[in-house]
Amino acid sequence: MAADPLSRVFAALADPTRRDMVARLAVGDATVGELAAPYDVTVQAVSKHLRVLEDAGLVSRSREAQRRPVHLEAEVFDLMTKWIERYRRQAEERYRRLDDVLRSMPDDVSPIHPASDAPPTAQEESPS
Repeated sequence: MAADPLSRVFAALADPTRRDMVARLAVGDATVGELAAPYDVTVQAVSKHLRVLEDAGLVSRSREAQRRPVHLEAEVFDLMTKWIERYRRQAEERYRRLDDVLRSMPDDVSPIHPASDAPPTAQEESPS
């Protein structure tokens, strides 16, 4: 798996099952068995998915008596949010500049058509 934290988070969330688990954990903590229930996979497969999420820092596991709930570590999303926000701001700035250019163009400019050696058609010769 990738070495930097942001790459680990994005790689972990690349799988739809793991994204679904994260969405479910956003509602509340759950055990591995509870997380496995809606999927047609083994508890071991769910544990592997959770290990990937845990290695990325997205979830943690604790012990409450006999129960071992999985907890979503929401602060990891700050890392993603900062990265996404930086590029969103850059894209918005490019669109603002494009809007400024378009606003500065005169409205009455007719489109440019390439010159043609073909003689004008009957419709082009007669006024409408």
